[in-house]
Amino acid sequence: MLSLFLIALISYFLGSIPGALWSSKALHGVDIRNYGSKNAGATNAFRVVGWQAGVLATIVDMGKGYLAAGVVASVIRIDPLPALNIFGWDTGVVVGLMAGLVAILGHMFPIFARFEGGKGVNSAAGILIALTPWTMLYTMAVFVLVLFTSRYVSLASITAAVAFPTIVAIRKYGFGVDLDPSLLVVGILIATAIVVAHQSNIRRLLRGNENRVSSFSPAQGMLGRGEI
Repeated sequence: MLSLFLIALISYFLGSIPGALWSSKALHGVDIRNYGSKNAGATNAFRVVGWQAGVLATIVDMGKGYLAAGVVASVIRIDPLPALNIFGWDTGVVVGLMAGLVAILGHMFPIFARFEGGKGVNSAAGILIALTPWTMLYTMAVFVLVLFTSRYVSLASITAAVAFPTIVAIRKYGFGVDLDPSLLVVGILIATAIVVAHQSNIRRLLRGNENRVSSFSPAQGMLGRGEI
């Protein structure tokens, strides 16, 4: 139990690193929580201060999830958990998922940023890349397709979140790929959390006033356009 607590604690603090907020402040001296959607995530960093901070925030946020699920959870030794045998789940995968979920919690409620964080999409992607890279490759293809056809980042994020457990189920039960069942269960939980976190975006999508990507050229942001 002590090892699990230590993994969770490290993962939370790792997830609490506010990549978008710190990169925007370091590169441009701007607190993005005061502009755009007021969300401390990579998408708002792109929107407010431009592509440099947005790219850096994306790398940091994905890296947090990857490190929590793929490194922290494997470096700290955990004995097999007998309770998981009931479901046929692998201890290593489950602990990786647990660490990743705690990192997402840290991202959404970061102790280093007044508990005002992002929505966890990039961190979730990092977790799942660490645990099932091929499934995530297909999921990211869904994200890119929806983004380029709709120009809504929020819609692409929500669609990709729902696509992940769907693709896990298709690969495992339709094509017989050896994927741990816990990936499906936690994939559904992550998808649900991301959809809930995007409630305001969903309302704007339904009203037709959600922010849309106007161009896929390197974003200059509100700062670059002289709006800040």
